[in-house]
Amino acid sequence: MLAALDADAILLTGFDHDHGLAALDAFRAALAAAGTPYPHRFALNPNTGRPTGLDIDGNDRLSEARDAQGWGRFPGAGGMAILSRLPVAADGARDFSALLWADLPAALLPPMSDAERRVQRLSTTAHWDVPLMLPDGTALHLLAWHATPPVFDGPDDRNGRRNHDEAAFWSAYLDGAVPAAVPPDRFVLLGDANLDPVRGDGRAAALLALLSDSRLTDPHGPAPTVDYGPPLGGLRLDYLLPAAGLPVTASGILRPDPAKPALAAALGAASRHWPVWADIRLP
Repeated sequence: MLAALDADAILLTGFDHDHGLAALDAFRAALAAAGTPYPHRFALNPNTGRPTGLDIDGNDRLSEARDAQGWGRFPGAGGMAILSRLPVAADGARDFSALLWADLPAALLPPMSDAERRVQRLSTTAHWDVPLMLPDGTALHLLAWHATPPVFDGPDDRNGRRNHDEAAFWSAYLDGAVPAAVPPDRFVLLGDANLDPVRGDGRAAALLALLSDSRLTDPHGPAPTVDYGPPLGGLRLDYLLPAAGLPVTASGILRPDPAKPALAAALGAASRHWPVWADIRLP
């Protein structure tokens, strides 16, 4: 599947994180053996499975998956990783995963105790700004995230509010409204927003704001990136939005093709989500 994509940089979501990145390196070795080498990689410990020390779901039990910073049965479960043919400037990467939810401007917080406000992070998995070094010495920044599904909660709509705010973070970042330097104009915003802006449950305002932001390009339109079958059918949950100043020369979604059964089988085994890709021309 990744050989068919032939991408210079890939964001993997739902990839377990371990100390030393042993699993990621084993995966890279398997890709290299299959003729698709990625000499550079980047991953940080995600919020998924990270203990909060609090009873977040209110069931009088601690240290369960729902009590973690992001849902996860163990620390590092379902993290993110980047594979790249371009060198990763890891020293220049920014990890916003420790940002408290309460510290996001205009956050849609559910009812929370003071103790929870002091602990609960915004990112379910992570929010990263990772620079990739280009041959001319400049950098292309990958702005990556993986949000919670806006469901599986209660009447307070905790997950729906958090999903909204995880997308709203990027508008705040581009506006310079969070404590970090505004990114350069060579960037690609990409990740699993876990939200269709038109169909399904969720609060779509923040995602719609990104899709209509004049600083971004949306090369894929409303095309679905996952098919859950009846009754939901196809939903658009995954996004790749280059900066408006980066011309997109081609784009698409790698879907199963009956004429290519091996590729279709690989896509089905990898995930319900289909890879979203774009070719960009750098100045």
